[in-house]
Amino acid sequence: MPTYHYNPALFWDAAEGDGKAVLQPGPNNPVGVVWIDLDKPHYGIHGAPEPARIGRSQSYGCVHLSNWDAARLAQMTSTATKVIFQE
Repeated sequence: MPTYHYNPALFWDAAEGDGKAVLQPGPNNPVGVVWIDLDKPHYGIHGAPEPARIGRSQSYGCVHLSNWDAARLAQMTSTATKVIFQE
């Protein structure tokens, strides 16, 4: 499970005074149980602690999946897997 590093400089809606933080791994952290890194810094495919909010809440450019879907996708891919976004 990934450790989540919160850096307020990366978020447009961070509260003034927010400091960098490390949230421990687990299904309820902001990136869920898995992080699939993409080649653009700070972007990835990851799980979400609240599956009911997928597609209903704002994203910072990441692709949010349910924790179980993200875990399964991680098992099906490798570092050689290409991710292509299309309209």
